[in-house]
Amino acid sequence: MKRIIVFLILGVLSLFNVGCVPFLRPASHIDSGAVFQALPPYSGNKAKVSLADFDVTATKANSDVGRGLYTFLATALTNSNRFSIVSLQTGTKAPVSELIINTVVAEFEPQSSGGRGGVGGGGSVGSGSLGGLLGTSPNKAHIVLDVRIVDGTTSKVIATTRLKGQASDAAGVNSASLLGNIALGEALSRYARTPMEKAIRICIIEAVRYIAQNVPPSYYKY
Repeated sequence: MKRIIVFLILGVLSLFNVGCVPFLRPASHIDSGAVFQALPPYSGNKAKVSLADFDVTATKANSDVGRGLYTFLATALTNSNRFSIVSLQTGTKAPVSELIINTVVAEFEPQSSGGRGGVGGGGSVGSGSLGGLLGTSPNKAHIVLDVRIVDGTTSKVIATTRLKGQASDAAGVNSASLLGNIALGEALSRYARTPMEKAIRICIIEAVRYIAQNVPPSYYKY
């Protein structure tokens, strides 16, 4: 009987040791040496694309965040080797973009509670072992972008969608693989090495993938 009690105590202690790790140090470190391929390598013709300034409707974001996300997406699209980014403010002799990408920052939540469960309570699945026992849960972050692809000549909407990036301190996604070759930039630097950085990178990856997959083949001709 005593031996069974000892094993039970050791098991509980090991559970607390494992559960404490995510809360002591968020698992959101970015290794700039690693690169996540949002799309397979590509070496064909490119499409000319202009990015409109991001509209920011999220209450916890501002114009600086919008500019930072604009630069991040522009860089990611260029790095995909599928697009040539053209300024919207072009002269009469400058090349005209055939596509315009309109983006709205609809939600921007750097940190939100995942709920409180307590011992025997209804803690969320993502709260982890220690979170379920003590009534706490990991810091969560998310971002939502509304993306619309428009024909620059006819103003016809080609495709539109809502994309979401979400992450937490204990999320299983390896941040080092999420476009680690692209720096956040000064406007977004305050979110470096936090769940918000991870959420941003996830959402930008989804944006690049969506745009590339929904631009008709006829636009890839440069």
